[in-house]
Amino acid sequence: MKKIDFWGYLSVSLILILGLFLISSCSDEATVTPPPSVEIDPTATSGLPGTAVSATVTLTASGGLDELTILKNGGLFDSEIYSGEKDATYDFDYMIEELAVGTVTNFSFQVIDQNGRFSNLGTIAITVTSKVVVNVSGIISTNTTWTADKIYLLDGFVRVGDDAKRSGGTDITNVTLTIEAGTVVMGKTSSKGALIVHRGNKIQAVGTAADPIVFTSEKSAGSRAPGNWSGLVIVGRATNNQGANVELEGAYGAYHGIGDVPLASPDEDNSGELKYVRIEYAGNPINPNQEVNSLTLGSVGSGTKISYVQCSYGLDDAFEWFGGKVDAKYLIAYRGLDDDFDVDFGYTGNVQWALGIRDNGNADVSGSNGFEVDNDATSSNATPFTSPVFANVTIVGPKKTFDLNIQDNFQNGMHLRRNNKIKIYNTVVTGYPNGLFIDGSTTITNAQNADLQLRNVVLAGVDNWGGNGYGSVATTKEQAAYAAFGTNVQNPQAPRGFIFATTANINAAPAQDWFLTASFANVLEDKWSDIGLNGNYFDIGKPTLLPTVGTGTSLLTKVNLWSNCPAATAGTFFDQTVNYIGAFGATDWTDGWSNWTPQTTVYQ
Repeated sequence: MKKIDFWGYLSVSLILILGLFLISSCSDEATVTPPPSVEIDPTATSGLPGTAVSATVTLTASGGLDELTILKNGGLFDSEIYSGEKDATYDFDYMIEELAVGTVTNFSFQVIDQNGRFSNLGTIAITVTSKVVVNVSGIISTNTTWTADKIYLLDGFVRVGDDAKRSGGTDITNVTLTIEAGTVVMGKTSSKGALIVHRGNKIQAVGTAADPIVFTSEKSAGSRAPGNWSGLVIVGRATNNQGANVELEGAYGAYHGIGDVPLASPDEDNSGELKYVRIEYAGNPINPNQEVNSLTLGSVGSGTKISYVQCSYGLDDAFEWFGGKVDAKYLIAYRGLDDDFDVDFGYTGNVQWALGIRDNGNADVSGSNGFEVDNDATSSNATPFTSPVFANVTIVGPKKTFDLNIQDNFQNGMHLRRNNKIKIYNTVVTGYPNGLFIDGSTTITNAQNADLQLRNVVLAGVDNWGGNGYGSVATTKEQAAYAAFGTNVQNPQAPRGFIFATTANINAAPAQDWFLTASFANVLEDKWSDIGLNGNYFDIGKPTLLPTVGTGTSLLTKVNLWSNCPAATAGTFFDQTVNYIGAFGATDWTDGWSNWTPQTTVYQ
């Protein structure tokens, strides 16, 4: 009789049982259904007390719906029972209660499936306003006025007039949108709200210092973010160097250039006026990596007037000009993500008095600059050349102190590249890893031929950063830190000062020598405090904008300041009586209408 090995038998049995258990577990995992989910549209709305608001709640549960629970400010408000449906929609309706203006009521929605699993929370925030909210969508085809007693919500791409190149039909022109002083316009996040003023039409948005016009997020105070809506776009019929019908990036039908309607004087085209206007939290991506700027100006003519405009917390550039000849003055670019002042496609206008201030933690993957200037993407000789004149500009980068960490994508106070011929006068730049980057052989040639000009420009470094000042020798400690990046690679936050780039992108010494040519009257200073700038320029909140007399170069009371500015002295746009460098002398032109803390402002 054969003996049975009991322990061996037991071991084999346990292994078989364990294997069957694992197979069963794997089988169970393969058939596990995803948890239920809730989506709500819209996620925010507002209105007067007594206003009926609604939302669509979409419920999904592959395990079968069992119950929907609705919470009001965290407490039970209502519930709905289901019978195992896989998908359902719940129409939510609510009458806004008699609550104080600015009060936010949050309704949250959560479902349980028949397996007892909970979904995410879907929430709608409902804000009590003192004004009627008017939903605006589609094409504005007749003269229209928006009044300050209402809030206007841009739902999708709202167009003033239309363009046959976009619609495939006929142009809708001679339409004027008038916006009264004190009016608030909000962009709807879910539909990428935008306002586009098409060729041959006008926007008359003229506020006052006491009652500016505000374009902003629909979100309530405390919950706004860059990119909550798309932005304000104006396209005109002036010339650019790319053609008669040029479409803006994103392919949303904003064509600019002379087009199919020839004008006797296209560069004098008139798209209306912006005055005392704020644009906040714009830059929603139309397509991946194709955001709308806070204010986009495509081939806008000199008949258009732009003054006292602040662009804050945008997800792309604050101001971008694509060709055109429109002049502007009193501009603020505040804590945006990409560039403050981006110039391209043959822009030939003039700008006086402009301010750019950055946030040390927000920079774009494409590289963030104060100025970014191109003739076009290929450095071509296309005409007209990008050759605007900027005067009295203050550019304050993110680096307040040498030990403050800044986002690695910050680049240059002035990135002048791709064959442009810009003129920058009476300007101060500080706080960027690099002060001046003249990029590419064609751009260098333009500078050497005085087609590109920098006159009365002050570049100031940061105390104890790079030794002291742009172009200074790094300290021993800094040199050791930079060495960790490799023999020929610098720490992206290292103060490099100047880069004169050849086509091989090799740093070269002549940059500083060229910048300091005696007749240019440009100046290098060790640190921003030496020139009388206040340290609160770098901080959240309203800065002390007026400079004082520092220990170094004074920005104030300059003599014969304009005598070496050839392009400016030939023009009549510039006020050449000002005797200071930068955007401010003895007057703070931002008073009254600007907002340095829009996150906390209640607009309802």
